[in-house]
Amino acid sequence: MGTWDSGPFDNDAAADWCGDLDDADAANRPAIVREALSRAAGEDGYLDADVACEAIAAAAIVAAQRPGGQPITSPYAPDFLGDGGRLDLPDDLAVLAVKALDRVMAADCEWRELWQEATGEVNPAFDAVRGLHKILT
Repeated sequence: MGTWDSGPFDNDAAADWCGDLDDADAANRPAIVREALSRAAGEDGYLDADVACEAIAAAAIVAAQRPGGQPITSPYAPDFLGDGGRLDLPDDLAVLAVKALDRVMAADCEWRELWQEATGEVNPAFDAVRGLHKILT
């Protein structure tokens, strides 16, 4: 996994997923967000880092659409969300996003293990996920 910073879009897997979301038909985008969140939230075994990265990016998109959510400004996020762009998402995606983020922060997640090995328990990537979690709940 190529990672260049701690934000939700700052890695190869998230940037590629965002590119696919950007290229998708507007009517299909909510389903793509749901799929990314469902893959992480529904994983019973070891959670792959790429799946976790996609879920974090999807959760950031959901959080940005919520009251109190921060606008998405990352150049690696989908272009259509720049400058305050919106995506009409069903309300139940916030609950699914919380489940996905809880799964990402579980002990049996490769993304979590990699960040913990690199920086310890206190790091900006964990803070970013916790911030998303707070907005979504």
